[in-house]
Amino acid sequence: MTKTKAPFRADHVGSLLRPDSIHQARKDFKDGTITAEQLHEIETEEIKHIVDKQIEVGLELVTDGEFRRRFWHTDFQEHLNGIEGYVPEVGYIFHGEEETERYNVRNTGKISFNTDHPHVKEFIEFNKIVDGRAVAKQTIPSPNQLFNEGIRDVTIYPDIEDYAKDVIQTYRDALKAFYDAGCRYLQFDDVYIAGLSSPDIPFNDGEFSREYLIDLALRVVNEVLEGKPEDLIVTTHLCRGNYRSNWAFEGSYALIAPTLFAKEKVNGFFLEYDDDRSGDFKPLDHIPNGGARVILGLITSKNGELEDRDTIIARIKEASQYVPLEQLCLSPQCGFASTHHGNKLTEEQQWEKLKYIVDIAKEVWG
Repeated sequence: MTKTKAPFRADHVGSLLRPDSIHQARKDFKDGTITAEQLHEIETEEIKHIVDKQIEVGLELVTDGEFRRRFWHTDFQEHLNGIEGYVPEVGYIFHGEEETERYNVRNTGKISFNTDHPHVKEFIEFNKIVDGRAVAKQTIPSPNQLFNEGIRDVTIYPDIEDYAKDVIQTYRDALKAFYDAGCRYLQFDDVYIAGLSSPDIPFNDGEFSREYLIDLALRVVNEVLEGKPEDLIVTTHLCRGNYRSNWAFEGSYALIAPTLFAKEKVNGFFLEYDDDRSGDFKPLDHIPNGGARVILGLITSKNGELEDRDTIIARIKEASQYVPLEQLCLSPQCGFASTHHGNKLTEEQQWEKLKYIVDIAKEVWG
């Protein structure tokens, strides 16, 4: 088996700004003036464009920009058996009291993987567009996202451990489905785990202690990965919220590092480090030498201003005091459009940022 070099020295989290044509097509579809097939065709043409553009700026991996999704997580989750999407009374509250668009998922029955999941079909189509010119990367929400408060129905799953068993099997089946579809680079997006490391979120006030939930989160991911094919690269992206250039919470990685950084059996960690909300690099000391790669999210996706090159290189050098340089990579701290709304920068600025990452990575690693 040939193992891909992923995660790459110059990498990116996944989502890209939706062009005006997709925004208009979604509006037209909602208004009933175009069909689902016409919407799909418009999305496909724009995906072809961004695949070419990612290759043009020098990236060795490409994503579909999550162009067929409204939200980075619920679009995948609501197509699992036993999960449905719904409109709650309130959305998530982000920094500055900004409320997100109201949409969430909830547990309605026994959870299992849907063998007809649309994201698998979409990956097959996307991979054909890529046609071997780069590594086609697939992003999905982490299995731990299903442990967010309010999702589990305690009448269906009174025991959280029983719930965990079904979530684990669901994701094992998901990994196999994507692998069989040709995927060799898969990313778990995880706000939940990042939240476990935030002192702003009072996990100890609930039924379970923070320590128990950190341990459970580790067990869930590691058991999902048991027996995965050696040539399937799986990474975890830890995020503190990314909605219209805003964030949900802050806190260093110190509370989770001794457990998750030390023992989670992924091939890489995409970590936010674009500002002081994430703390310093010291928690990276828990990453095993020669183990998972650390993809430093030193370039922000929340605005279009290019960071100072010397500062970024100096920060990579600083991180190398805890993790060997050959184990480090560079990326934006998050996607450019975790939801269809997108962050507050232009498409041109987005591409400048991605090319900037490629250029800096060449300078640092050759």
